[in-house]
Parts: sequence; C-alpha cells; structure tokens
Amino acid sequence: MKVIVVKDKKAMGKKGAELIAADMKKKDRPYVLGLATGSTPEPVYAAWVSMCKKGQIDFSTVITFNLDEYVGLKPTHDQSYRYFMNDKLFNHVNINKKNTFVPDGMARDIETSCAAYEAKIDACGGIDYQVLGIGSNGHIAFNEPGSSLGSRTRKVKLTANTIKDNSRFFKSMKDVPKSAITMGIGTVLDAENIVLFATGANKVKAVADAIEGPITASCPASALQTHPNVTFILTKDAATGLKLMHQS
Repeated sequence: MKVIVVKDKKAMGKKGAELIAADMKKKDRPYVLGLATGSTPEPVYAAWVSMCKKGQIDFSTVITFNLDEYVGLKPTHDQSYRYFMNDKLFNHVNINKKNTFVPDGMARDIETSCAAYEAKIDACGGIDYQVLGIGSNGHIAFNEPGSSLGSRTRKVKLTANTIKDNSRFFKSMKDVPKSAITMGIGTVLDAENIVLFATGANKVKAVADAIEGPITASCPASALQTHPNVTFILTKDAATGLKLMHQS
C-alpha cells in the first residue's frame, strides 16, 4: 500500500491523473478504466480533460466501467451517474461512448443486468486501474458497512447516512434514491491497480480505519489492505488521523 499526501484537491487531481496516464501508456491494447462519481474524483477528470486537449493522453481506445448507478434514475436525469460522467469527462475527451459502461438503473431484471455487467468486465480482460472515493462511513462504491468483502455487482439499499450525504445533490431528501446498483468489493479487488482519493475533514476517521484499522466489513474500504497494488492519494485535511509512517 502506498499513501500520498498532497496539499489540496487540485494537486490530488493532477497526481492521480498522471499516475493512471503513465500506466495507460504501458499497455498496447485497449485500456480498461474503472471510474467513480461524486465530487472527489472531479479534479482527476478535469486534469484528464486538460491533458487530452494538450495531446498528453489518448482515450480513443479506452474502455470504462463505472462503479455504480442509482436505481430508478434515467441516464438523462441530471443526478444519474451516466449524466455525471458525460458532463465531467466523456463529453470532453476523445473517447467512444459505446465503450463507456454504467450499471443500468432502469433495468427490469436487475439481477440479470448485474450478472451481465460482471461478464462484460471479464470479457474486456478485467479492469486495469480502478478509481475510488470513500464515504464518511468507510463505504467504497455503494458497498455500505456490513457488505461482504467478496461481494459482486448487485442491487443494494442505501443507508440513512449515505442518503443524507447525497441529499445535497437533490432538491429534497425525498428525491434521493433509496437503492443503487454497485460493483461489489470482490469486483473492485479484482482490478490490477486501485487508487483511492479522499479529501476533507469529514473523511479523517474513514481514511484512518481503511489504512490502519482492522480488515472488517464495518469499514468496507479496509478490504483494500489485501490488495497488492493500491494507492491512497489524500489531501492533508483527510490524512490527519493517520498515526503510522507511510510511503509518500
């Protein structure tokens, strides 16, 4: 595990974007990215947009899989994760949108749709680099505390804590979806490389538990301790709870 502490969100985005871009250049086949939504990875995507415009990164053959999507939101809904990805990244880089995949929150048969999502990832050779954020309760994707550390893509009910955290993006609390489709922790751990970004004082405990705490379903992100190629990129305010020395 590698822990990198940076001064602010912009530095976090630049470091993360360059880290993954360097790995992309090593592969002579279509590169497979696992992507996250929310405010945390936005600086990474902004850095990629800038790099693409300068010819420093090429998305033309990249394949992407998003971690999650709300159940019941159409892709055109301004709070759907498909809309977010188009708005923050896909509309601004040279990617083929036919190669960008997001769980189908409108699927009639969600279980079958989730199995198909897993199969598509496998058919593409697995994820080369997975981008993650972390919830204030330690969740990764929508794997809430108590999720099996071997879980796969599935429908989940969101906790009251997560619904409250996400309510800032909606007009009212009642508009926030109560369930979502998410890659499982086992799916995430299958990625060749993983990078988790965290910023803000509200993430201090979750970050410390993930990096230095016991591996437990009470903090889903702690499962990352078992992965051989994981990097945490943290702003200073999110790293204040760490007590041990970490490579930087």
